[in-house]
Amino acid sequence: MDTRPTSDRLRETLFNVLAPRIQGSSVLDLYAGSGAVGLEALSRAASRVEFVEKAPPALAALKSNLARLAIAAGYKIHPASVAATLRRLKSAPFDLVFLDPPYDAAEEYTATLNFLGSSPSPLLAPHALVIAEHRKQDRLEDRYGALARTRLLVQGDAALSFYALDQPNPDSPSSTASGQS
Repeated sequence: MDTRPTSDRLRETLFNVLAPRIQGSSVLDLYAGSGAVGLEALSRAASRVEFVEKAPPALAALKSNLARLAIAAGYKIHPASVAATLRRLKSAPFDLVFLDPPYDAAEEYTATLNFLGSSPSPLLAPHALVIAEHRKQDRLEDRYGALARTRLLVQGDAALSFYALDQPNPDSPSSTASGQS
């Protein structure tokens, strides 16, 4: 009961949106809980999933789910806090990052999204997508450093905020003027 997994309906919606991006992607499942999102990514042919979870009951559920599904490869578990893991993670970059901290831990959203949005972000591939699950009444910021919200999807009491890294605009004056006298 201490683990609040992403609802089946919300997870289905999430993966319908992500369908064209999953196959062959590298996925980081932060605050993984039972691992439902990362396991779904593996079932849809993600090349690798890294789970980050520190709560012993959730870790036990995650390991049990991996064993029950006979998944023996393509994943790594980081049994530590998200903040500590992000600082020492060496297996980047990731194509997709999903975070679902406890809803009442607003500071976790801010700290994690700010870290991921720091520029340059060594953890994110250039076209990475970061998805944060939160209560629909809890508004996340539109920007966290180089991360900008591109979509807000609301379903029931939950919401998914989608963020992408700012991409240089080839038509902007600064990019066309560089190198010219």
